[in-house]
Amino acid sequence: MLSQSIVLLHDKAHPHSAGIIQNLIQQFGWEQFDHWPYSPDLALSDYHLFLNLKHDLGGRRFDSDDDAKNGLQQWMSSLAANFFEEGIDKLVSRYDKCLNNGGNYSK
Repeated sequence: MLSQSIVLLHDKAHPHSAGIIQNLIQQFGWEQFDHWPYSPDLALSDYHLFLNLKHDLGGRRFDSDDDAKNGLQQWMSSLAANFFEEGIDKLVSRYDKCLNNGGNYSK
């Protein structure tokens, strides 16, 4: 699935599926894959950033919204410079595995 060309992964939201957008995607020669809305192995909310956030801040009690914001800001400031790059690199292989498996669950 991984190639040198652009592969567009998106959901079926109306702006993405409108005829003019589909024509542009075809005109640009982009490969297109639809996002499976309920695929547990592609749930971005449980991947890298939020997985680490839950691990580091989970169970911690905050007395106010400001305390929670400060806790989050401190956590974000403590992340290594390459934290997001590592997550994106892992995401590529994760998506590739799922796409090559027809959107079925994969570990």
